[in-house]
Amino acid sequence: MMTIRDTNHSMSVKRRNPWNWIPTLYFAEGLPYVAVMTIAVIMYKRLGLSNTEITLYTSWLYLPWTIKPLWSPFVDLVKTKRSWIIAMQGLIAAGFAGIAFFIPTTHFVQLTLAFFWLMAFSSATHDIAADGFYMLGLNNKEQSFFVGIRNTFYRFANIFGQGILVMLAGWLETSQGNIPLAWSITFYLMAGLFLALTLYHRFILPHPDTDIKREGLTASKLLEDFLKTFISFFQKKHLGLMFFFLLTYRLGESQLAKIASPFLLDDAEQGGLALSTATVGMIYGTIGVIALLLGGIISGFLVSRDGFKKWILPMALAINLPDLLYVWMAAATPDNPLFISICVAIEQLGYGFGFTAYMLYLIYIAEGEHKTAHYAIGTGFMALGMMIPGMPAGWIQEHIGYTNFFIWVCICTIPGIIASLMIRNRLDDSFGKKNIEQNYL
Repeated sequence: MMTIRDTNHSMSVKRRNPWNWIPTLYFAEGLPYVAVMTIAVIMYKRLGLSNTEITLYTSWLYLPWTIKPLWSPFVDLVKTKRSWIIAMQGLIAAGFAGIAFFIPTTHFVQLTLAFFWLMAFSSATHDIAADGFYMLGLNNKEQSFFVGIRNTFYRFANIFGQGILVMLAGWLETSQGNIPLAWSITFYLMAGLFLALTLYHRFILPHPDTDIKREGLTASKLLEDFLKTFISFFQKKHLGLMFFFLLTYRLGESQLAKIASPFLLDDAEQGGLALSTATVGMIYGTIGVIALLLGGIISGFLVSRDGFKKWILPMALAINLPDLLYVWMAAATPDNPLFISICVAIEQLGYGFGFTAYMLYLIYIAEGEHKTAHYAIGTGFMALGMMIPGMPAGWIQEHIGYTNFFIWVCICTIPGIIASLMIRNRLDDSFGKKNIEQNYL
């Protein structure tokens, strides 16, 4: 017999139009990630840290996303996914505010990094809860329809974060004449925005009947089940080749991504292009992200038409060969923002095109029993493949210079191309042509 509470929950789900919460939920999922991974790099560069310090400190911030699969099963033990979403958004808002408060202080590096860590763990946990809530709050038809919508607003958060907000910080740097104050104001604005999102979602998110604390679950039972699933991941065929691909496909890009913004910002005496903060926000955070999105759309269309096997090698070349443009920019040091914009756009277009191969391969290796858990474990190794190579990138660059560093990046792309060739020989011709499940949590 349905209780009044059950009836109210059912009515609540029906009453909440997904358009009222899907866009804002995935914007809220994307913004802290881009703040931790990209905005932090630019901010610390403008605050005077060396490239060695920047890449080491910010690469460690990948860790929560690397180990996220380890604690994702335990989110069900405490409260509901809706409660987790609200709580984590509140912590993210606090993280933004803490960073803003401590930027102008003497020990800003240690103190802001502590709040970036808080934000990183909160954001990774928010990802778990939000993706699970997406499945509970929508029926199958709605889930399929809103996949594109949620991805679009996640990417819009990227444009807003590393584009609009960085441009704002650059404008404040110029107008205020005080770099720490400019970045402090920017992070206070992000804190206010996230507080507003937290309050909005507190009232607007639906209450799905299935979003309940799962009775009978214990930490020991979850741990036992997780260990079985985790071990089964390492029992897959061609395990060596699988990890060779997962850890090398973006070996070059993992280092380039950490140094691209510092290279654009550094003075000519240091081998950089001496662009302003606002210009970097426009070129790398706006034009570059749009090109990345376009590359992903094109690759998705081609794979759905011809299959993954046909396009895996062109994708590997697309994500890696445009890195040569950074070699040219470092050697020629162009001062025309249009030329720089074109080079960055081409590199990001290739990255968007080529990254699809990585995501498709994650889906490919996750097929079978425990596919959702295995996909999540795969994304952990994806983050690991960005974290470890990114750590020494700044140290390498400062010891060999920008031109030689980008040559080194191009050399590092070779293993990923070889791995793609080896993977190609084992792929089914039809994989990618059919509808592939897109909601792996």
